[in-house]
Amino acid sequence: MDWQTTAETAPARLIPESVVPSPQPGPVRAPVSGAWREGDPVGDRRFVQVGDVPLESGDVLPDVRVAYESWGELSPARDNAVLVLHALTGDSHVAGAAGVGHATPGWWRTVVGPGLALDTDRWFVVAPNVLGGCQGTTGPASVTSDGLEWGSRFPFLTIRDQVQAQLAFARELGIERFAAVVGGSMGAMHVLEWAIMAPDAVERIAVLAAPAAATADQIAHNTLQLLAVRSDPAFRGGDYYDAADGDGPWRGLALARRMAMLNYRTAAELDGRFARTWQSELDPLGGGGRFAVESYLDFHGNRFTRRFDANSYLVLTEAMNSHDVGRGRGSVGAALAGVRAKSLVLGIDTDRYFPLDGQRDIAALLPNSVHGPDPVVISSEFGHDAFLIEHEPVGRALRDLLAA
Repeated sequence: MDWQTTAETAPARLIPESVVPSPQPGPVRAPVSGAWREGDPVGDRRFVQVGDVPLESGDVLPDVRVAYESWGELSPARDNAVLVLHALTGDSHVAGAAGVGHATPGWWRTVVGPGLALDTDRWFVVAPNVLGGCQGTTGPASVTSDGLEWGSRFPFLTIRDQVQAQLAFARELGIERFAAVVGGSMGAMHVLEWAIMAPDAVERIAVLAAPAAATADQIAHNTLQLLAVRSDPAFRGGDYYDAADGDGPWRGLALARRMAMLNYRTAAELDGRFARTWQSELDPLGGGGRFAVESYLDFHGNRFTRRFDANSYLVLTEAMNSHDVGRGRGSVGAALAGVRAKSLVLGIDTDRYFPLDGQRDIAALLPNSVHGPDPVVISSEFGHDAFLIEHEPVGRALRDLLAA
């Protein structure tokens, strides 16, 4: 799920051609990686070294660094911290403007801020970039002790591995207990693991638009995206960082992004915005033109390559495929029955990536839901992305949780 670019435009029948570029990278060649690299502008990021992180595989990822941003002030009692965990292609820039160091504005700027649902006049909101990501936290594009990027050497990660890094991050900040841990999509997978792995560190949880375990259908869709990246000849098995701009695996990454967008939005929205219109005077039926919806996918695919890394996309997608809170714990039901935190579970009625049945299962199994045994359901034309776009119902649900 992309937290960065989903609510940019209001629904419309046709996106103007000036807003939706051609599928080619244009005069500026696509970077070999859209990762944040040493020497790039820091922006609002801060960094914490958390040491070595043990992995489920038995390996250890050494000398991990976490990039993060925060808003508000931590109380003297350190009891007002809210941890916000981002989705697959998000990062720590939850609130704030685009600018130096941040290609896009904050992805939840309608939810996090003074007077908003996560009111930064009351709460200390902190958001780390995920382990394996590409915006400052240790990931495949990070340089190792040998002076080279991790690349293909970067280890396989699970959702639980990433939470281990988040736990170490919290210890470094001196936060022993969060008033709430909040996340959507992949971030909500982390939230569930926080509640199970560190029950004493979590007072409340908000699980937005995610299942308790990745299903075969979800893994299948993800696998096609992994194949798109790996099939790009410029991917070079993951060791492409020495290539020139324009010669990296941007084609495969852009194709994966196009596939993902079809999971994040709905057929009704795409039909309503674009119908069968096209982008130029050229008829797409043999005349060399393109349908408007094709240009929409081109736009998102090609812009994505300028802010993300192909290897990170693989690492994070495979971590999502690993997600199963019941693994090694008897069952999903047994794992969730032991959660002590007060909980909010929220789903979207049109979500075709993580359908509502997954949230119904979680809500029925968590013992301390503030909304009872059923999830809060948002009715929206925006599908999975609604938890980023429909800020009013999402905000109401979060306020209810924080008041509990």
